[in-house]
Amino acid sequence: MKRAVNALVTGTARRYTVPMKFHTKYLTFSTKKHRDYINITRDVESAVKESGISDGMVLVSAMHITAGVYVNDAEDGLIADIDDWLERLAPFKADYRHHRTGEDNGDAHLKSLLVHHEVIVPVTKARLDFGPWQQIYYAEFDGQRPKRVVLKVMGE
Repeated sequence: MKRAVNALVTGTARRYTVPMKFHTKYLTFSTKKHRDYINITRDVESAVKESGISDGMVLVSAMHITAGVYVNDAEDGLIADIDDWLERLAPFKADYRHHRTGEDNGDAHLKSLLVHHEVIVPVTKARLDFGPWQQIYYAEFDGQRPKRVVLKVMGE
């Protein structure tokens, strides 16, 4: 795919195309716990490096409706606080209407909605363009089976 770019060169507008690069990578997780939070920042950095882009963005998206992806601090106390907060807002309980289908993971769907399923992180000079302390996490809310995350790196 090529992207049209307008440029002003010595007072004359010129139009040229810049080829965009795309790189896709899949991560698979099978957690030992029902709920888990996994720092995937290095995996995302690796995908950016593999892509060869200098400037652009990376989309990080959970491919399951009972998982999520978020950006926050990599501090154990905060991760426990996030887990406690999500459990208070969407507690595991037997009486979710979703459970009438034979499922037992209504809380996992709600937790996923609260965390969201994807983030977009800018890439500048071939690096994730984060603020201090920011890290990317995969959040599992109905684990103990294989689930995937897609990384889509786009840029030039």
